Amino acid sequence: MAVAAGTQAAPLRIRWLGEVRYRDAHAVQHALCSGGAGRYLLLLEHPHVFTLGVRARPEHVLVAPEAVGAELVRTDRGGDVTYHGPGQLVGYPILDVPPGPDAVPNHVAAIEQLVIDSLADLGLPGTARLAGYPGVWVGATTDRPRKICAIGVRVTRGRSMHGFALNVDTDLSMFGHIVPCGLRDKDVTSLAAEGVAAAMKDVVDAVARRAALTWAGSGPTAVERSDVAWRVRRGDLAVFTRGAAEGHAVRLLGRLEGAGVDPSVGIALRERKPEWLRARAHMGEEFRSLRRTVRSLELVTVCEEAGCPNIFECWADGTATFMINGDRCTRACGFCLVDTRRPLAVDPEEPHRVAEAVARLGLAHAVVTAVARDDLPDGGASGFAATVAAIRRRCPGTTVELLIPDCRGDPEALETVFAAGPDVLNHNLETVPRLQRAVRPSASYARSLAVLSRAKAAGLTTKSGLVLGMGEREDEVVSALADLRAVRVDLVTLGQYLRPTAAHLPVARWWRPEEFDRLRAVGRAMGFAHVQASPLTRSSYHARQAAGAAGDAGDAGGAGCQGAAEGAGGAGGAGAAGGAGGGGRAPAAVVGADVGAGRAPAGAGAGG
Repeated sequence: MAVAAGTQAAPLRIRWLGEVRYRDAHAVQHALCSGGAGRYLLLLEHPHVFTLGVRARPEHVLVAPEAVGAELVRTDRGGDVTYHGPGQLVGYPILDVPPGPDAVPNHVAAIEQLVIDSLADLGLPGTARLAGYPGVWVGATTDRPRKICAIGVRVTRGRSMHGFALNVDTDLSMFGHIVPCGLRDKDVTSLAAEGVAAAMKDVVDAVARRAALTWAGSGPTAVERSDVAWRVRRGDLAVFTRGAAEGHAVRLLGRLEGAGVDPSVGIALRERKPEWLRARAHMGEEFRSLRRTVRSLELVTVCEEAGCPNIFECWADGTATFMINGDRCTRACGFCLVDTRRPLAVDPEEPHRVAEAVARLGLAHAVVTAVARDDLPDGGASGFAATVAAIRRRCPGTTVELLIPDCRGDPEALETVFAAGPDVLNHNLETVPRLQRAVRPSASYARSLAVLSRAKAAGLTTKSGLVLGMGEREDEVVSALADLRAVRVDLVTLGQYLRPTAAHLPVARWWRPEEFDRLRAVGRAMGFAHVQASPLTRSSYHARQAAGAAGDAGDAGGAGCQGAAEGAGGAGGAGAAGGAGGGGRAPAAVVGADVGAGRAPAGAGAGG
C-alpha cells in the first residue's frame, strides 16, 4: 500500500541506528517531525523500557520497572503500555501523511502491511490484522491470536511519529510484567517463538526493502540507507563506558576493518603531506603573549592538547579555545590526541580563570570545550554552566560558544548546559554512521543527533562537524550532513583528519580542497547558515564568523570584553578545536488501540 509521500522527490532515508535509548530516539523523532524536512525510517533496538501511551493506565505496569532492569517512560503515542528491548526491531517512520478523515488509519494500515509482507519474506506467512486491534498478529483467525508486532503512531500537522515494534528474538517474559497494550486476554509472540530463526540484520534488510516499496518513489536516488556498526563489542569501549573492571585494550584496526576499511592501505604516518595541509608556523609576539596568558592562569587549550594545525594562525590572532574540566578524557576515540588517563578532580576556580583569560585577551567571541567526563555524575555539565556564567560576569559583551561532549545523553545534565544560554551550542557528530564504532565507540550517532535536537528545542543556535579522511565516502558525508540539517543544525564544519600518532587510526586518504568546496556548496544548498569546509578546518575555526552568519552573534561577534589589556581588544575569532495536521485537520492526531484501524476522532490516538 503506497502513500502519496512515495511520489515526492526527496529520498526515503533509512537509518539503522543500533541500540538507542528511548529518550534519545524520541528527541530525534521530534526534531525530524517538527523540522518538516525529509522522509525518514529510523530502525533500532531499545534497551529495556516500558512506555506508556496517552491513554495508558499506570496499573497495567505490574512490577517496579527498575526491579527487572527497565526504564518507565511516558510518551506521546497512542495506546496503552508496551515493552521495548533487545531483540525487538523498532521502526519510526517520519513521513508526510496526506490529509483527510482517513489519514491516520491509512497510515497505520500501511505500516501493518509493510510488516506483514516483511514477515512473509522472512518465512512467516499468514500473519494478519485482527479486527479492532492495531498491530500484526499470528493466528488471527484462531482461538489463540498472538501479537508479533505492536503499532503506535502520532500524526501532528501532517507529519508522523512513532511506528512499530516487531519481536524478532525478544525476551517475551518481559511482557509478563505488564498488561501489553492493555489486553489481558491476548498473547505476545516473536519470530523466534514461532520457529523462524532470523538475524536482526536480515529482518532490517527485509523491512527496508518493503519500506522502499511502500514509501519511496522510483529511481536510483529514491532510497538512501546508512547503517551504524551492527554490534559494538564491550572491548571496543573506553574503560568508563564498559566498567572499570574490564581493562583490556581497544583494538583500533580491528574496529576499522569491521567497518569495511582496510587499514593496511592507509597513508603512512611518515608520508609527506600535500601542500594544502602544511600550516605555516608563526611564533610572533601575539603567539607568545597568548601562551604566557594561558600558562600564567594554569589553563588548558584544546589547540595544544589536540595538536591542532591552526594553532599558529589562531594564536597569532589572539584567539584560542579553552578546554575545561581537566585535560584527561574518559573516552578512547580513535582519532583524538587528548590524554585518556584517569581524570583528576575538577578545579572549582577554573571557570574564573577562563573568564580572566577572556578579559585579558579582549575576546569578542569565546569558545569553551571540554574532555568527556563520564566519571562525573553530570558528565561535566556544571563546569560548562559555571564557565559561561563567569565569562558573562567578567565580559558581558563577549559571545560564548560551547563545544560539548554528549554528557551520556542525560537530559538533566544537558539542560544544565542549555540553561546557561550559550550563544552557540556545538556538539560534533565526528564521522558517518558506518565508522562510528571505529572512530568514537563510546559515543553514539543517534545520541549525538539527540543532543543537537534537544539544544535546538531549547532555542539555541546549534553547530556540529565531521572529520574526513578515515574511510568515509562522499555520499556518506552528504548523508550525514542531511541528518544534521534535518534536526535543524545551523552551522557545520568539515576538515581533514591528521593522524596524531601511530597508535591512532590511519588516514585513509587526503580530501582535496576542491572536494571540500563541493561539500561546502552542498551544505549551503541544504540550508546551513554557514559551512566551514577546508582541509585545515577544525571545530572552532572561524567560529565568530560562523556565529555571525547564524544571525545570533552578529557579523562581528560580540562587542568584546571591556577593559581588556591595550592591544588585545578586538580579537574576535575563535581558536581551532579538535576533539571533543492529523486526521480531520486536527492539529495533532494519535491512533489508539481502542479505535483500531478505523476512523480516529480528532486528537485520538493509535497504538498498542
